[in-house]
Amino acid sequence: MIPRECRRLAEADLPIATVSRHAMREKRVPVPRGLPSTMHYWPARRPLASSRAVLLALLLPDPCDPHCPETFKAAARALLPAVPNCRPGQGDERLRAALLRFVADFANWSAAGDSTYLRVGRALTKAACGEEAPLIVDPFAGGGAIPLEALRLGCDAFASDLNPVACLILMIMIEGVPRQGRDLVQRLRDAGDEVRRSIAKELAGLYPSDPDGKTPIAWLWARTVRCEAPNCGAEIPLLHSFWLRKGKKPWRALRYRVVRSTNAAPSTTFEIFEPGTTREVHHRTVTRGRATCICCGGILSVDRVRAQLADQSGGADPVFDSGGRRIGGARLMAVVTRDHDNRNRTYRLPTDADYKAVREAREWRSGIVDEWARNGKQGLCPVPDEPLPPIGTLGFRVQRYGMRNWGDLFTARQAVSYALTASIISDCRQTDDSGVVSALLASAVDKVIDFNCALARWRSSSEDIGNLFGRNALPMCWDFSETNIVERSYVGLERSLGHIAKVLSEMSVADNRLGVVQLADARKCPIPDQSASIWFTDPPYYDAIPYADLSDFFVVWLKRFLPNHPMLRDPFDDENPLSPKTREIVQDETKVYNGRPKDRSFFEDAMSSAFAEGRRVLREDGIGAVVFAHKTTEGWEALLSGMIRGGWTVTGSWPIVTESATRQRAFDSAALLTSVHLICRPRADNAPVGEWSEVLRRLPERVESWMERLQGEGVRGADLVFACIGPALEIFSRYRIVETAGGRGVGLGEFLERVWGAVSRTALRQVLGEAEGAPQGNVGGALEEDARLTALFLWTLQSAHGARDESEKDESAATEASRKGFALPFDVVRRFSQPMGIDLGRWSGRVIEQKQGRVRLLPVSERSRPLLGPEGAGAAAAWIETDSGANLQPVLFPEPDAPPQRRRRGHGAVSSPAVEARAPDATTLDRVHAAMLLQSGGHANALRTLIRAEQDRGPEFLRLANALSALYPRGSDEKRLLDGMLLAVPG
Repeated sequence: MIPRECRRLAEADLPIATVSRHAMREKRVPVPRGLPSTMHYWPARRPLASSRAVLLALLLPDPCDPHCPETFKAAARALLPAVPNCRPGQGDERLRAALLRFVADFANWSAAGDSTYLRVGRALTKAACGEEAPLIVDPFAGGGAIPLEALRLGCDAFASDLNPVACLILMIMIEGVPRQGRDLVQRLRDAGDEVRRSIAKELAGLYPSDPDGKTPIAWLWARTVRCEAPNCGAEIPLLHSFWLRKGKKPWRALRYRVVRSTNAAPSTTFEIFEPGTTREVHHRTVTRGRATCICCGGILSVDRVRAQLADQSGGADPVFDSGGRRIGGARLMAVVTRDHDNRNRTYRLPTDADYKAVREAREWRSGIVDEWARNGKQGLCPVPDEPLPPIGTLGFRVQRYGMRNWGDLFTARQAVSYALTASIISDCRQTDDSGVVSALLASAVDKVIDFNCALARWRSSSEDIGNLFGRNALPMCWDFSETNIVERSYVGLERSLGHIAKVLSEMSVADNRLGVVQLADARKCPIPDQSASIWFTDPPYYDAIPYADLSDFFVVWLKRFLPNHPMLRDPFDDENPLSPKTREIVQDETKVYNGRPKDRSFFEDAMSSAFAEGRRVLREDGIGAVVFAHKTTEGWEALLSGMIRGGWTVTGSWPIVTESATRQRAFDSAALLTSVHLICRPRADNAPVGEWSEVLRRLPERVESWMERLQGEGVRGADLVFACIGPALEIFSRYRIVETAGGRGVGLGEFLERVWGAVSRTALRQVLGEAEGAPQGNVGGALEEDARLTALFLWTLQSAHGARDESEKDESAATEASRKGFALPFDVVRRFSQPMGIDLGRWSGRVIEQKQGRVRLLPVSERSRPLLGPEGAGAAAAWIETDSGANLQPVLFPEPDAPPQRRRRGHGAVSSPAVEARAPDATTLDRVHAAMLLQSGGHANALRTLIRAEQDRGPEFLRLANALSALYPRGSDEKRLLDGMLLAVPG
């Protein structure tokens, strides 16, 4: 057993760069086959790599700690040589290095199922914890990464969540799979084949083959509205793109022809063609909810588009007259087919046979719903009639377009297909004693549903269908795809079953060790006091993700696939047909708990209770870890305050990259790429009182040393800022309370203000340095506020692990973001500017723009008129070049006490543009920006003259230019201009 006073490996060190690399591999597309995350969608999953690495480091003692048991050291030295590159050698430092190497290598997905790594990992756990397996508790288990890795390492796992979908996933992974073993794969394949055959037979009429033998695998639909312009009335297909295939040539796209007649509204016909250039393809017909008529060019407002689609209940189905002719509703734009060899994709226009199948599906859906009604509405309606959440729910937009029930999110053919599948799976469940096979079948159909609904879009670049939950929201989709679920299509049932079978075959747990899953509130954990060895969890973050509302998309069908399943219920409200929401810990003001709205205050109080509950169930010699990835400082303060009030003290902090750096929002926001894993211990009841002066004395050194360590691991910007919170809290949270000399208690918010200040000063010292001759501690030297503000802004914007991939796509995204102006939340900018004495109001409209809670750094292109006047860089260059032999300083950027000057050019007196435009208080940043504008205009002679003049002034100009060049993202316009400008500097 590990003595309580012994430091764990996770408190001493962690190979964050290597673990981050393995974690990011799990997030790439395509996802490595066999990953449990491919079994079922769950928002914001934790990577297995980071969960496995951190958990193992929590379980093992630090060999360099004097309290580390010698028995563990001996066992580790005997075990580690079995794996490559992990020979411990002599001495505790080398043993620690070998353990960290093992942790890093074991984080690789290819090592997760390797028998040698598994044997060594479990043996190390046993050597550290004894014969009795440690209990790992995760009260926000979600997708199950943490409990699954606990079983992999030979631990016991208790996983709970309040969400039915999460609990079903957990039940399959940590209860069902270990219990059934390897035979489960074949049982699933046999049952899956039977279900597929039954579905194909029953639905053959709804998915007919073409007369030429080709098989339709996808139908591409567009919702439609009517133009309301005078003398028009044409039908407008709502298309976000006319492209069918754009990734590889030959390209394919749609083009239209307007048909006009005397006695009827104009109409359109379409054809498929092979464009030679992108200019030949028509632009979209709907932009930000406004529709453009392709017959008359009229614009239909957002409100009218919503109103017309609301009359169609969302418009996912076509409308037919009594003769079976389509007269409105969704319009079939094209059909994707495949050859017999499943290699070639072809595109054709819709036929009457395509519409006939849809018409039959509509009649079938009406028939099964009517039969349910005639039978007294016993049980659930075959087509989900449960209501969507109210308008205003985070991430939900479709209600505004007439989709009121969950069934409105599916076409008639999709709804009938799933209703029939539910009946078939229910029959299979009668012979499935364990219930695991039927749960796996339901999970496989859920994967299909994610891609095959009336909100899934065709992706012309890759010629496939995107899933609905490409992001954690339910947005409107104007044109959508429908897939053939009975064929070997992109997202058919056969492919979905194959993915899950691969997961089952890859999953490996110790000695068929079972985990325990329970549907439970994190504030009321159903296990005894001091029973857990490790409390490790990834909690929700305010209103970041509406877990319960999103999961209802699956819950409504799962309840039909698996009637009366114990996990698919609300344990607090038997009348609730959907996911539990009343007690869910999330910020959502549209919901109420105990008579109060579920606002920010509710969330913070609930999280504090959850942390206190975690402290209750953890043993005195136990250890905890909490994953934080919130992007606002207020969010961090509230959650950390809850931890400290709950009786925890922070003893370690490790930022691990878990998000993609290529996300567009990562280039123009403070979106974090890392998830910070805070290591914590139960704080002793007799913890001492801390002295504020002593805490402040130790803070700068702690922050500076930690920043140096993290930057060496490739952590940058906002990720680095938040990663420094943990080490700083090690100083603060060890005390019961921190007091000033006068006896005043210091709150966490006040302490964190000092942390931001320490981070900001260290960052500025690194990027700008201290000018020669400047007063000691004058960070940034002689550079003015706007230079320090810009430098800190760009430093915060940097991404973790330096860096995004330097691909053409990434550079293009950075270019687009820079032209718009990089942006950060106001809260983040305020935090780093206040301690440095930077007045944001002074620079608003000049260097930055403040709007709607965000701060935008003005692109240099937007500063041309203020800096160089209305005539721009050309006029300024002409002045410089005309008087190149003279001293330019009094003309361009004069000193503050210099009077405005006028010079003659030609026959008239003209003001120098730079003098007119705020020249008397020009800063070093203004001068650098002016030089960049001259570079942008190609005025090389004027630029060289200006640079010589600035060199005569002093070193600040080039010091700032070089610093900004290093800070601007690769691919941004500003970086290109700075680099080009610096090439003009005389050697």
